[in-house]
Amino acid sequence: MTATAPQEAFLQAFHAEYPAVTAEAFGRGHAPDGRSSYAILCDRVVGSMRVLDLGCGDGLLLELLARSPGRQLAGVDLSSHSLALARRRPALSEAKLEEGRAQELPFADDSFDACVSHMALMLMSEIEQVAAEVARVLSPGGVLACVVGGGAVGGEAYERFLTLLRRTIEETPAERRIPALGDRRTRGREGLDEVLGPAGFAAVDWETIPIDLSGPVEQVWAAVSSLYDLGPLDRATVELLRKTFFVEVRDMTTSDGVVPCAFKIHLATARLR
Repeated sequence: MTATAPQEAFLQAFHAEYPAVTAEAFGRGHAPDGRSSYAILCDRVVGSMRVLDLGCGDGLLLELLARSPGRQLAGVDLSSHSLALARRRPALSEAKLEEGRAQELPFADDSFDACVSHMALMLMSEIEQVAAEVARVLSPGGVLACVVGGGAVGGEAYERFLTLLRRTIEETPAERRIPALGDRRTRGREGLDEVLGPAGFAAVDWETIPIDLSGPVEQVWAAVSSLYDLGPLDRATVELLRKTFFVEVRDMTTSDGVVPCAFKIHLATARLR
């Protein structure tokens, strides 16, 4: 077994149970200009006709990319269950959807003009090998554009949820906690430059954008409770966390029943030299 085996086994098991969890949690979120984080990512690769989605999940991002006629699309993901959902999307009938690891991409050299990744790069181990593989399958001048999580926006429901979650995890036995996922360097500009530079990429362009997930408390809970950390928790613990969260956000709920909730994403873009 490689060092990454426990992490990848956890991710596969989680997505076997929740194959569309990321799209369901974040697909309705929107930036101040009204775009979703998926749409923002699409806009970073306008004009690219051969696009790979790294960690494509259930195919939501690829479906948006398919709105540009003539594109050749491909996606790779660890989860056969998520890919099964992607294959059901009519817009992706001609896309190459492959089960596999980002560290060993099943594509030829110079296959793509762009590679996108939504909330997936930050979960990947052996990140230098991922960078080398992305560089290998991109043509010179090709672009890597990815969205990584940036944490809570202060004073809103997501911040309160994370406080409750941290407390819950501290009280949880080690065997019911998730393995350490990904490489922390992918969550910051300098760290990502450190990873991508040796693979042949120019300096990373970095932008931080707030994403609004506000809505009725049940809807907000559905979004925030999609985090991997809840996966190993037993039902009683999750239910207690849910009830505590509902009480915790009562004072911030508006008169029309909306709970303010937002988190930040980082949008990183780098071009292959």
